[in-house]
Amino acid sequence: MEPESPGCVSVSEVGGVRLGEPKFNGNVIIGELIRNMELGQFEMAYTVLLPCVFTVYLNPEDHANLSGVFDLIAEDGRRALRSRVAELNAQPKLLGIPRGGKGRKEYKIACVDWGMEFLSHPEVPRGDVEIHSELNETVQPGYRGTKTTLLGREPSATAPSSPPRLGSVDTRRTPDPVFAEIKYEDDSGHQTYLVTQNRIRVGRGGDGQLMDVALYTKDEVSREHLLIRRDAATGVFFITDLSKNGTWIGGKRLKRGAEEVLPKEAAIGVGEVLTLEFQARG
Repeated sequence: MEPESPGCVSVSEVGGVRLGEPKFNGNVIIGELIRNMELGQFEMAYTVLLPCVFTVYLNPEDHANLSGVFDLIAEDGRRALRSRVAELNAQPKLLGIPRGGKGRKEYKIACVDWGMEFLSHPEVPRGDVEIHSELNETVQPGYRGTKTTLLGREPSATAPSSPPRLGSVDTRRTPDPVFAEIKYEDDSGHQTYLVTQNRIRVGRGGDGQLMDVALYTKDEVSREHLLIRRDAATGVFFITDLSKNGTWIGGKRLKRGAEEVLPKEAAIGVGEVLTLEFQARG
């Protein structure tokens, strides 16, 4: 028998299952639920609403394999979401003493509890998950959650594959226009963020700082690392570095706090840790 090449993983088949391949599990789904909740915030004067209704789309084979444990995944997901909201609402401390909460907003959901529905969709690849969320049980214009995908692709599950809930009214508005897309890979895998607003905050987040693009990575990336702004009149994008460890475009480090024009296509270096591939549309 010839020796295996260094660094290779031996792959064999047992009962039709290829050994050595990474397994899709509930932690992937729960991690994406938390990420979706953080990305889908709806900020008001005194409160920040978070999504509470999630539709989780899986590849039909993954859906069939997990069909018997969806209730357990949902309960574990609710516990993880409650824990994250508690962290967001925790008062920051100075020398172990809680500081005043003046100006701090409360994070909450509009529902009694989080609702989750698991559906199969043929366009979702195996080992991937796509999550659509809403801020309320009845969808209203201007009062919506967000869509997230685990891999580097646009959301593909555009319509529910099950009938609407009894007594529900479909008040979905037309999709928001997409001005640009940002592709990157962090500790949670390949990600694609579709830019539909004129102001995008990018960073690790935490301590009450929720980011539009929440990066799961090393602490060399600041909690609020950079800001991308779109001029609604001209469609031109601008970028501002807000970090300690720097932001680069084309190998040039940006001056901290100074807004600069962001090219329509740009590789944005974030703290020498990861790269955001920015692509404007239109």
